[in-house]
Amino acid sequence: LDWDPSLCKEFSVPQPMLPKIVSSSVELFKIKVPELEGVPLSGVLGDQQAALFGQTCFDVGEAKNTYGTGCFMLLNTGEKLVQSTHGLLTTVGYKIGNQPAVYALEGSVAIGGALVQWLRDNLNIIDDAPEVEKLALQVEDNGGVYFVPAFSGLYAPYWRDDARGVIVGLTRFANKCHIARATLEATAFQTTDVFKAMEKDAGVKLTSLKVDGGMTANKTLLQFQSDVLDIPVILPEVAETTALGAAYAAGLGVGVYKNIKELKENWKKKSEFTPEMTDKVRNKLFTNWKKAIERTLNWEQASM
Repeated sequence: LDWDPSLCKEFSVPQPMLPKIVSSSVELFKIKVPELEGVPLSGVLGDQQAALFGQTCFDVGEAKNTYGTGCFMLLNTGEKLVQSTHGLLTTVGYKIGNQPAVYALEGSVAIGGALVQWLRDNLNIIDDAPEVEKLALQVEDNGGVYFVPAFSGLYAPYWRDDARGVIVGLTRFANKCHIARATLEATAFQTTDVFKAMEKDAGVKLTSLKVDGGMTANKTLLQFQSDVLDIPVILPEVAETTALGAAYAAGLGVGVYKNIKELKENWKKKSEFTPEMTDKVRNKLFTNWKKAIERTLNWEQASM
C-alpha cells in the first residue's frame, strides 16, 4: 500500500510529508502517556472497517451493515481491488501484519436512524425512538405509503444531489402508523439498493447479512430487512462491533489471539431473522420503492 502519486500531484501535497501507511494489526509502538505507559498500540482501523473486522467478515463475499444515523455496508472482496460500476466505493478493508491488504466495497446511506429522529424532532409524531416500532406494529403493512429520505440527495448507489425527500402513496386511509412503518421500511429498502449493487459489482450471490448499530434494537426493522433481501439477517451477541473490531485487531497484533480462526470462534450470534415474505409481495414492494425513488429526482438543479 502507498499514497497515490497522481493525487498528491493534483492536490499539491508532497508525498514525503504524508504519514507512513502501516498495518491494521501489528505492534506499532508502546504508549508513553503515564496512565497507559508501556501498553502497545497495535490496532488501527477506521470506523466501518473496524465493524467489518468485529463482525469477523474475513472471507470473500461476507458483508456487514451498520445501522446508525446513516447506514454503511461493507463487502469483503479479498486481495482483489474491485472497481465499482454500480455506484459503490472501493476501499481498503484491513491489513494484518505482513499479509497482503484486504479490500472491500462500501455503500453509504445518508439517512437511516436520522429519519426516526426527524419524526421525533421535526414532526413530533413520536416522543422517543423506540416508539416508532410500536406505531409501526399497529398496522399490517405500509398502506401504500413510501418514504424516501433524500433530504440532502441520494447517496449510494444513485449519487443524485438533485433528489429531495418525498412521502408518496398517501390516501385518507393513511395515518401516523403507516408513516412510522414507511420510515422503518425506508432504511431496509435503501440497504437493499446497496446490497443489490454489491452483488452485481462482486459477481457473487450473498447468502446472509451480518448487522450491527443502534437501529438493530428494532426487531421489526430486522425482520423486514430479511424479508426484502430474502436472506437471513444475523445479529451478533456484541452489538458494538466497531469497538470489538478495534479490540480484535489490537489483540491479534500482540498475540492475544493467534489467528483470525480464533476470532471467528470468539464471535457469537445473538439472533437470526429469516425471510417470511412471498416473492409476489416482495417484488411489489420493491417495484413501488423504485417508483418512489423516481419521484425524488430532478427536484433541485443537479451538480454531480
